[in-house]
Amino acid sequence: MRGWKKTLIIGVVVVAVLAVAGPYVYIHFIEGKAPKKLSLSSDKSSATTAAGASDGSGSLDGTWKVTNGSQAGYRVDEILFGQKNTAVGRTTAVTGDSTIAGNRVTAATVNVDLTQVSSDQARRDAQFRGRIMDVSSFPTATFKLTQPIDLPSTTGRVSTKASGDLTIHGVTKPAVADLQAERSGDTIRVSGSIPVVFADWGIPNPSFGPVSTDDHGLIEFLVVLAR
Repeated sequence: MRGWKKTLIIGVVVVAVLAVAGPYVYIHFIEGKAPKKLSLSSDKSSATTAAGASDGSGSLDGTWKVTNGSQAGYRVDEILFGQKNTAVGRTTAVTGDSTIAGNRVTAATVNVDLTQVSSDQARRDAQFRGRIMDVSSFPTATFKLTQPIDLPSTTGRVSTKASGDLTIHGVTKPAVADLQAERSGDTIRVSGSIPVVFADWGIPNPSFGPVSTDDHGLIEFLVVLAR
């Protein structure tokens, strides 16, 4: 009986250690760190003016289209068996345009194809496309500017806010995006994020199985515009 009890105790201890150490090893050594937040430095290929391109000193007036190099996605903090992790999903399926007149952005719309968003985990992606975002019914997320943005007369990187209507999961609500923008040759690059409380847009909490997530997250984007 003593040998049996000793074996049972050892077995319980081993299971407890694995329950704690297993997720830690997986998150910190196998899955790796989450990608850094999207920023103007995320697309270094557009950071300098190509030979023969504009030096960026001309007028900004006109319509600018979302082009190659654009990305958008989500960032949500989660806990797996007591271990903190950050879930990140992204896509390059981004479209839209912006209109500038003088030193003012008068209109802007950005669309993201949610059916193309993916992370580093297939199970997470299945939850995102199905139960959470129901992309078969609501395949697109849209941010549409509702108030003009005044641009400073100085050149270089600009930090500002954009007020608009955010449509996700079939719900449209006002939202504010924190932005940084910079002209690089013939393109304008804009990075930023929008905080989202899931319940405000009727989105189910992403928690599933052993994974517990926050009730809020960030929409991140890096938009490259060209005429």
